Amino acid sequence: MLFYDSPNPAPNPRRVRIFAAEKGIDLSSKEVSIPKREQKAPEYVAKNPRGQTPILELDDGTVIAESVAIMRYLEAEQPDPPLFGTTAREIAEIEMWNRRVEMILMPAIAAVWVHTHPFTATIPGRNAEWGESNRPRVAEGMRFFDGSLEGREYLAGSAFSAADILLLTTVDFAKFIGLEMPSECANLLRWHERVSARPSASA
Repeated sequence: MLFYDSPNPAPNPRRVRIFAAEKGIDLSSKEVSIPKREQKAPEYVAKNPRGQTPILELDDGTVIAESVAIMRYLEAEQPDPPLFGTTAREIAEIEMWNRRVEMILMPAIAAVWVHTHPFTATIPGRNAEWGESNRPRVAEGMRFFDGSLEGREYLAGSAFSAADILLLTTVDFAKFIGLEMPSECANLLRWHERVSARPSASA
């Protein structure tokens, strides 16, 4: 199989790289340059009509797009160590926190990125006012996760999981585009320092 990757700061490919590193999976990869818009090239769009990275192309030609779907595939292929849980409760809790990261925090960060950042200046239909209006929503979202991490070592349950990967890559991408963690978010900061120290975080 072949993993179509994009380097940092792209958060979605990084999710998969961290996940694979936690699993000890060595993914053969091919770099797709987002600044060069290689993800919009006809040959890539033929594989993923959304024109986004990452994708995982299996040996039989099947293409799996969307980062969490790729992570799910790798989990099914190599269950240990489990990062999506094993019991009904663990699986549900991790899924709940995955969804919260993607619904509460990522959309606001994406709005600031797409509509205000210099790197995305050529994207048609930008609305700077809308982008700027999302900055407070990012801070509000980080405060939500700060409160959620009160007295907890990891986001979902007692073990490092896919939910921590999603939140880590999202918070780091926010910092890249200039959205700093609010200074009062001590729980979120401690969690971030802890998970960033894992070897996989450098993937």
